[in-house]
Amino acid sequence: MSEPVVGYIHSTESFGSVDGPGVRFVTFMQGCRMRCEFCHNPDTWNIGGGKKITSQELLEEALRYRAFWGKKGGVTVSGGEPLLQVDFLIDFFKRCKAMGIHTTLDSCGMPFTYDEPFFSKFEELLEYTDLILLDIKHIDDEQHKKLTAWTNKNILQLAEYLSEKGQPVWIRHVLVPERSDYDEYLERLSEFVAGLKNVLKFEVLPYHRLGVYKWKNLGIPYKLEHIEPPTKERVANANRILRTQEYKGYLEV
Repeated sequence: MSEPVVGYIHSTESFGSVDGPGVRFVTFMQGCRMRCEFCHNPDTWNIGGGKKITSQELLEEALRYRAFWGKKGGVTVSGGEPLLQVDFLIDFFKRCKAMGIHTTLDSCGMPFTYDEPFFSKFEELLEYTDLILLDIKHIDDEQHKKLTAWTNKNILQLAEYLSEKGQPVWIRHVLVPERSDYDEYLERLSEFVAGLKNVLKFEVLPYHRLGVYKWKNLGIPYKLEHIEPPTKERVANANRILRTQEYKGYLEV
């Protein structure tokens, strides 16, 4: 008997409606190396913390809600950053697919590399992944580093690789005033995403302050204290420049 595959999760959500198609059981994995200034879950950063669980235990928990998923729902694994626990993801999604469950991965792509052993594991993971929600935080590398403390080069490589593979993707972009909400950056992002062949949906997520209390509870200085959420006009402007209405493939799935 092989040892059960163990992961570390922060929490679960039984009836998620925004993290993929339909109603979904969402698992938030523990651990992330990015330090996004707008993060609303800084309590997921600590690697190795959280609740220890086996992939079979998580599957059994998810199955309790299967009756509510309908034809389009399923499971989504979010974070933190799920790809930091790629072995757990592979085993969990493999078990899900054996049960005919739709699988979605919500990732910022930060751990992606063509180096081994990660790349072979990632290719195996794709065999059991129906949809990827890919967060592109900023199109400009230097600005990305300021915003997240990490480069975007491997993240954009990931986006291009998934396009080559034909892996269905929804792109998400958080619109942050004084950070990403500049027409120049939006135009560059629009051009990049237009060059991908696999984007079924493109979402603008307006920056919000709902997680600020978590920073304060953790004693972490919040650098965006002075920044308010973008206006409806700026959100509409971003949607126009990014041409988000043109990405309708998700309606056909």
